[in-house]
Amino acid sequence: MKLGTLKPSEGSKRRKKKVGRGIGSGHGKTACRGTKGQRSRSGKGIPPGFEGGQMPLQRRVPKRGFTNIFKKKFALVNLRDLNRFEANSIVDVETLRRAGLVKKVHDGVKILGKGRITVPLTLRVHRVTKGAAEKILAVEGRIEGI
Repeated sequence: MKLGTLKPSEGSKRRKKKVGRGIGSGHGKTACRGTKGQRSRSGKGIPPGFEGGQMPLQRRVPKRGFTNIFKKKFALVNLRDLNRFEANSIVDVETLRRAGLVKKVHDGVKILGKGRITVPLTLRVHRVTKGAAEKILAVEGRIEGI
């Protein structure tokens, strides 16, 4: 079998219907569009979601809330999870990622104050809550912002 010898199966191909070629063709005058109305005119495009003049769904449903497009999204880490690191070690974003505490750093890493920290650490992260900062400094840890 060669590509040049391939043919479509019998009856699968039909000639295109020729419209608007006179009354004798059976598809003349209105060219199978009927008389009058939006679909009989040229340029008859109906936009998606158009409901024939009825108030469209996207306008009937009430709008709720507000989405701030400038909102920053942080990867969150609790203080209780930082006890796994050795004392006086430097904990940065890459260290947290290797430890499995952070999967995806969106706009940075933020340390939350949930739990207790028992080992002094040097933290190099983007944000630290006020409560977390107090607990870290209480065990003589250090906070270095990025």
